[in-house]
Amino acid sequence: MSTYLSIAQIILAASLIAVILLQTRGTSILGGGGGISRTRRGVERTLFKATIGLSAALFVISLINVILTR
Repeated sequence: MSTYLSIAQIILAASLIAVILLQTRGTSILGGGGGISRTRRGVERTLFKATIGLSAALFVISLINVILTR
């Protein structure tokens, strides 16, 4: 069981890294933003929600893995 959870952690971590890198690549075009307030639309919103979902899933899987391996 612990092996499957470890594999799931690796997959989730790699996915989270990829989503975060995709987000930062999109913001590099804007420079620093300069205090401009923007709303997230389309792909930005999807990446933002995917980041939240993947980070929550990684946290839960990691917590379960720690509890089961004690």
